[in-house]
Amino acid sequence: MNIVLLEPEIPQNAGNISRTCAVTGSSLHLIRPLGFRTDDKYLKRAGLDYWKYLDIHYYDNFQDFLDKNPGAKIFMATTKSEQMYTEVEYSENDFIMFGKETAGIPEEILVDYKETCIRIPMMGDLRSLNLSNSVAIILYEALRQQGFKGMNTQGKLHRLTWKE
Repeated sequence: MNIVLLEPEIPQNAGNISRTCAVTGSSLHLIRPLGFRTDDKYLKRAGLDYWKYLDIHYYDNFQDFLDKNPGAKIFMATTKSEQMYTEVEYSENDFIMFGKETAGIPEEILVDYKETCIRIPMMGDLRSLNLSNSVAIILYEALRQQGFKGMNTQGKLHRLTWKE
């Protein structure tokens, strides 16, 4: 899977999302401008020691992203969609895009993606979830649909054994 952050602003969110991408084998795509430097201490701390496992790509703007990923199927996570994230079928090479924390994905982009706009249901008129939580919710649904291919799905105790 591919997670795309359009102009992310908060380093801790990007760090958490980086860690989520690393543990799921997903690629992270960052579209500038970024609201932080990539050597930001909060970004690094949130990602812990997972940076070496991350497949990360940078783009100058949305058009640069499109040019470098021709034909990409892009799901647009937005509160403006009528379609829930659980109502679509994801493929392993799909892209899921999230907008910046303060504004989301601009409507100028969304209007071209009506069929692939998705939303997470929320109560009332509350604005949105935290960006890193939203990424995790939607990404794990996409991975679930694919049977968590290549992922460790078996847990085990470290010091003890399960009681029979």
